[in-house]
Amino acid sequence: TKKLVELHGGRICVESERGQGSVFHVFLDLPVAVPGAPAPNAGQSAAMPSDYAAHILIVEDNAVNQKVVAVLLDKRGYRTTAVNHGREALEALDQSSFDLVLMDLQMPVLDGIEATRLIRQDPRWRNLPVIALTAHAMQGDRERCLAAGMNDYVPKPIQPPVLLAAIRKCLAPRPAAEMEPV
Repeated sequence: TKKLVELHGGRICVESERGQGSVFHVFLDLPVAVPGAPAPNAGQSAAMPSDYAAHILIVEDNAVNQKVVAVLLDKRGYRTTAVNHGREALEALDQSSFDLVLMDLQMPVLDGIEATRLIRQDPRWRNLPVIALTAHAMQGDRERCLAAGMNDYVPKPIQPPVLLAAIRKCLAPRPAAEMEPV
């Protein structure tokens, strides 16, 4: 339930008293329905349009996390592809064009730090934004990710507004003076 609520940009909290039960509070920002008025977006797709038609590579070994992130992004108009580890990420980058990579850190075969280092060594992907998406939230983890060549760091559990802000920041056009030649 917590993941579903957060997927929709809300929050959930609980009040519990032993022997008395629990009360769960769900807070969602939803439009108010007016009786007799047409429903908002009636006849339109439920997906929210994105400012970008970006193709995002999700590199995550946990299938549930892959699905949660993909649904969140797909609903906002992004196209997503998910792979299970860093080696598959490099293969996917060879086969298709991506605008951004969401990279988990701890994965089998090839972890996120080493995969990002390999991405940065290839001139084709030197400017490709990579965002760490990880449960690593210890002191120094963010710095380690940035030192490996990642552009940003989003801790798990995913907070949709935080993830979406990081994506928008990384996809925002940069002034020509800041851009490196390809």
